[in-house]
Order: sequence, then C-alpha cells, then structure tokens
Amino acid sequence: MTASIRSDLLKWLITPLVVINFIGALLIYMLAWGPAQDALDDNLAEAAYDLQAHVRLNGNRIELDLSDQAERMLRVNRTDSLFYVVRDISGNTIAGDADFPPFAPYTASQKAVPFMSNIGYMHIRAVALRAEIGGHPIWIGVAETLTKRRQIQSRILFALIGLETLLVVASLAIVWFAVSEGLFPLQRVRQMLDKRSADDLSAVDEKDMPAELRPLLDAINGLLGRVHKFGRERQAFLADIAHQLRTPLAGFKTQLEVLSARQHHDPDVARSTGLMMASADRMIRQTNQLLSLARAEPSQFEQRTMALVELDKLMIESIQHFVQEADKKAIDIGFELQPASVMGNRFLLQDMIDNLVDNAIRYSGPSSRITVACVNDKSDGDVRIIVEDNGPGIPAADREKVFDRFFRLSDKTQGSGLGLAIVKDIANAHHAAVVLDTGACGKGTRVTIRFTRENAGMSDALSNRHHP
Repeated sequence: MTASIRSDLLKWLITPLVVINFIGALLIYMLAWGPAQDALDDNLAEAAYDLQAHVRLNGNRIELDLSDQAERMLRVNRTDSLFYVVRDISGNTIAGDADFPPFAPYTASQKAVPFMSNIGYMHIRAVALRAEIGGHPIWIGVAETLTKRRQIQSRILFALIGLETLLVVASLAIVWFAVSEGLFPLQRVRQMLDKRSADDLSAVDEKDMPAELRPLLDAINGLLGRVHKFGRERQAFLADIAHQLRTPLAGFKTQLEVLSARQHHDPDVARSTGLMMASADRMIRQTNQLLSLARAEPSQFEQRTMALVELDKLMIESIQHFVQEADKKAIDIGFELQPASVMGNRFLLQDMIDNLVDNAIRYSGPSSRITVACVNDKSDGDVRIIVEDNGPGIPAADREKVFDRFFRLSDKTQGSGLGLAIVKDIANAHHAAVVLDTGACGKGTRVTIRFTRENAGMSDALSNRHHP
C-alpha cells in the first residue's frame, strides 16, 4: 500500500481529537449528571427530614404521627413511585413499607446517605437517615423509582451526543481543510512539473513557497541542473563525434568512388565497392542525422540567434540533391514553392526539410510521386511546408509512434528511425506544428509543418525593416 502524507496527517490529528472529544464528553456527562443526581437525592433527604419531624415518643413507644392527607402528599409523584419506612434499632418496622430494603451499612452517621437498591422487581434510589427520638435511635428511609432520573439522564446524554457529533464533524472539517491547505504547495509544485515539457529542465520557481519546501525545491533544482548539464555535455559530445566522423567518411566514400572507377571492369571488385559505397552512404546519413539531433536539442538551440530564413530559397538549394535521389528509384518529384519567410535557424530548417524529403523518397516505392510545397497562406498568415507522397502511407495507429526516436515502420527499408523524430524536434524548437495525415485520394502520406502567424509575423516585420 502506497504511503500518503495526507493519510498520516489525518490519522495523527483526527485520532487524538476524537479521543479528546470522547474524554471531554465523559467529563461533561459526569459534571452534568452529578449535580442533577445530588439535587434529586436532596429531595429524598428533605422528605426523610420531614418524616423525622413527625416521629413522636409516646411513653416508651415510638410512633409516626402522619395523617392520611400528609402521607398521600408524600407519596404523590407524576413519574415515580415513592416509598418510606421508619424502623427501630432492632430493625422492626414502626411505619411505612415493610419491604423497604435494609439500611446497613448506610447509617454510620446521622446524615442522609443515598444508595441504590431494589424493592421487589423495581430498581430504586433511596436515602437512609439515622436519628434519635427521646434517646431512642431510629432509622428513616425514603426511596423512589428511577423514571425521572433516567429521563434526565437521557436528556443529558442526547444533548451531549448531539453536541459531540457537531464538534467532531467540525473538527474533522477543520483538520481536513488545514491539511489540504498545508499540502497545497506540494500540489502546486506537482502541477508546475506536470505542465512542463520533457525537455524543460529549468529551475522550479521558489517564489511564494513555504520555508519547509525550500530544501526539497533546492534538491529538485539541483537535480534538474545536473541533468541539464549532463544533457548538454552529452549533446555536445554527440555533435562533436558526428562532426568528426563526417570528414573521414566523406574521404572514405571518395576513395571508394576512385577505386570503383579504376576497377569497373572487374565484376567482383565493382560489386564489393558498390556494397561498401552503400554502407558508407548509410553511415554518412546517420552521422548527419546525429548532428541534426544535437542541433535540435533545446539547450543547444537556445544558444543560437534566430534570423530571417527564406524557406523557398532554402528548399531550392536542395532541389538538385532531391532530384538525384528520386531518380535512383524512378520517383517523380515536383516542387511548388511560394515565397515565404520565417524566423528560425537556417541549419536546423535545412535539416528538417532534408529529413522530410529523404523520408518520403525512402519509403515510397518505384514510380511513385512526391510533391514538395512551400505555401504562404495570406488568409491566416501561416506558412506551411508540405511533403506529400502516394506511397504505402502510415497506419493511423502508428502516426504518433513515428515521431519516436528509432521507431521504424518496416525493417525492409534501410534507415535509423530518426528522420521524423528530428523533424518533430526542430518544429518544436521553432514553435511550429507537425500534422501527419493521409495524402490525396486517400493514398500515401502528407506531412505538414505549420509556422504560426506569430512566427511568420516576426519574419515579415524583420523583412520590412531590412527592405523599406
């Protein structure tokens, strides 16, 4: 079971509060019921003293001088039955109820002493009073049933239960609110981290954060800083390695071309050099893609200055290379280029275009058609790069996966699975959207890179500034 700070706080706060409320309720009950019990006992004691006033010594005989009317008044009670008795020192009943319970050991002093007992099947509350009449000790007892006491006791209990329930609910609400408010800064930190993109390694803002969270945020920021530094070093290493590999690979390919030209009459040598040149081409392409990945890294991109880039001219520079690659597979490639400019990094945008067209050529079959377009949409101010083919297309289920690094749709086609990943990274770096859908007539694939009005608007402003 996953540990929870909220659960622990609630447990350690609510449990003591409930226990304290229970103890408080018990004490309040005792404080409320005790005086009520004493008051009722005092009423019984007053009745016992009143009976004492009516006890007379007639010669050597003790009698209770109580009229019938006075006895009726003594016994009349709306809720309880009342009992009384007067006994001599030997325990003989002088007057009253003969089945009144015995007094011992409650008559050790000449004070009315309350006690619990029974008369028949009835539970009673009684008081015993020891007195002397003419030097003769006697015992006087008065008792009543418990109906009134239980009613009072019930009212006290119900009032306490209602009060304690209200207090417990209020305490729980206060504790829950306090814990939630106390944990809110943690939720803020979580939300801040959740909203970040995977490549955002900037420090977490500690502004308005409580002092207790500062050490945690310092640790998180320290970790982010180390990861950011490691990422930059890794990307720098990757860029250095890719850059260092390009020169020897280009030289190796040149030597292979020279060897192939000299030994073209030898079929075995020609076949071997052809295979080596194909391998060299793959290595050169993968090296260029690694360099493109290093360039597209946000930490690297931020170090470069954005400049005005004329996309149509940038694409014209690569047309010859695209045409040559397409001719190798008898692919018909066409260009529809409208003048359009955006703010961006020229090298990254060139890498993005190269990977888009190369990916279309690579996955299109012989005799396919590819259209490369640069569109300046005056209606919404957006600039779009569109590469469309009529090849096998990309299944809808795989359209998100193709932007993952090293994902390949088919093992039959040579490639590293980095092309569209590079396109996605460069587009993100330029705040451009990548849309992948089906080509014309429901066949093939169309990849659209859309630069928003803001990006295109900055390029227009810069263009106007340089060309009044």
